[in-house]
Amino acid sequence: MPSDLVSISRRCVLQGIGAALATCPLIGRATAAPSALVPVPRPDKLAHLTAFFDHEVAAGKLPGAVVLIQQHGKPVYQRCFGWRTAARRHPMTPDTIFALHSMTKPITSVAAMMLVDEGRLALHDPLAKYIPAFARVKVGIETTRHGKPALKLVTTHRPVTIEDLLRHTSGITYEYIGGELIMAAYEQAHLFAGRFDNAIFADRIARLPLARQPGTLWRYGHSTDVLGRVIEIVSGEPLYDFLKQRLLDPLGMTSTGFVLRTEAERMRLAEPFPADKVLVDSERQRRAHPEWQSGGGGLLSTATDYARFAQMLLEGGALDGRRYLSPAAYRAMTTDQIGPASGVERDYFYFPGDGFGYGYGLAVRVEPGEASPPAPGSIGELKWDSGSGTYFGVDPSLDMIYILMQQTETERGRVVPAFKTLVYDAFAASDRTSERPPE
Repeated sequence: MPSDLVSISRRCVLQGIGAALATCPLIGRATAAPSALVPVPRPDKLAHLTAFFDHEVAAGKLPGAVVLIQQHGKPVYQRCFGWRTAARRHPMTPDTIFALHSMTKPITSVAAMMLVDEGRLALHDPLAKYIPAFARVKVGIETTRHGKPALKLVTTHRPVTIEDLLRHTSGITYEYIGGELIMAAYEQAHLFAGRFDNAIFADRIARLPLARQPGTLWRYGHSTDVLGRVIEIVSGEPLYDFLKQRLLDPLGMTSTGFVLRTEAERMRLAEPFPADKVLVDSERQRRAHPEWQSGGGGLLSTATDYARFAQMLLEGGALDGRRYLSPAAYRAMTTDQIGPASGVERDYFYFPGDGFGYGYGLAVRVEPGEASPPAPGSIGELKWDSGSGTYFGVDPSLDMIYILMQQTETERGRVVPAFKTLVYDAFAASDRTSERPPE
């Protein structure tokens, strides 16, 4: 990996090939707390966290969960609750495997930024440079024709770029988000029909109308799936092969991948309740398409594996003496790229949430937000979650990461905020500090 001098040199290169890196401010950059004295969690407060998940499992709200809080690079709380399946034959363990769904996105985004670091990819490159079909993409405007709703296709004001994919401003959406006619177009495209890989999937997406003009609106969607295909084209490898060689294996993420390779791994998989229809259907679809390496939602992993990735982010893009991202690339990823000066709008479907901006594949907290009292957390914290209820956060001010692994779509909207509140309550109420020596 590059030395510090090479990293500084690469910053200049990045400024030339991706203007966004040259203009991003230092505000919002996540850097580990320099102070040796930071709050540590109180055991009595962590007991509230334990009691909460014990109750959720006992009440039949969750099959089970794994919770990990790590501070100064070491676990300060690690508990397994409940069972991997509704049958309650296999208890949750630290090596239980979970479908990450959208918590795949930060991993794919880091991989793309590694290619930017190397000068093999540029943020302002047109997407059509790598996938020519996107040169013909149109924007769908919902209007009326002869008194009936109609979708008018208009030319894009500018090309979709790699940066648009990273920050969800491409106009590419999900089939369940947006206007009715756009959603209908996605539904009629049969995106998941038959056998397909990233190349076929990206080609299918390129035939669909964009929901908005590129660069104008943060809209969640298949952008990171298309980014996965770009990584394949630039690297000349399947997405998993690139991730495994450059990120997963070096980080020691040995249980992370797109498919379960052995019966022993299949036995370690956590499953949702049968009544959790959205996740049950999603898991059925995932198993039916092992050839599709979805960069936006296809990875499976464990809490301990993901902790390695999160710790690397906490330490500024490096871990155990190995650098994965240059300082410039890391700063760009963890800086709000859709703030007031960016021209990017937000709407009802803005998932990063109150007080959060969005970098490249990560939400970054830039202000307390409008809630009273403010939601728990710290300015500069990084986070992302998923439709399956998995969640992770990186808090530089506490030199801390926290991870929740569960498989629930029906309960995640209630459980995830409660989890985060309990985590921060454990730290906020502390009157003690760590005895970590100064660095």
